[in-house]
Amino acid sequence: MSTQTVLFICQHNAGRSQLGAALLEHLAGDRYSVDSAGLSPADEVNPAVAATVAELGMDISDRTPRAVTVEDLEGADVVVLMKPGLELPAAPRGRVLEWSFPNPEAWDVEAVRPLREAVAQKISDAFLT
Repeated sequence: MSTQTVLFICQHNAGRSQLGAALLEHLAGDRYSVDSAGLSPADEVNPAVAATVAELGMDISDRTPRAVTVEDLEGADVVVLMKPGLELPAAPRGRVLEWSFPNPEAWDVEAVRPLREAVAQKISDAFLT
């Protein structure tokens, strides 16, 4: 059986989608091929998000936000929109999950921790049960 590809998407690929991808990698190991992208990528991963992921033993501070491509959408078995209603450059081939998480753009680490836990729970419910 081949590994399913999961693509997390948010607006800037700096916070929510990076967090989702890192948490699925952390919680599921190599059971999924995981990636993330955004519609208008930021210059860097949100430092507070990177810090909360580092608390779990993962370093995502060197990841670079990137734009979602048509190829991403055609190749993903599951597309997770971290904000409902995002306008994608093409229709995804795979199943689409629309989750609603606030943008942690200006948040500090203390504020991001509950978001990290909420995203981890959603991932557990969707991919690990």
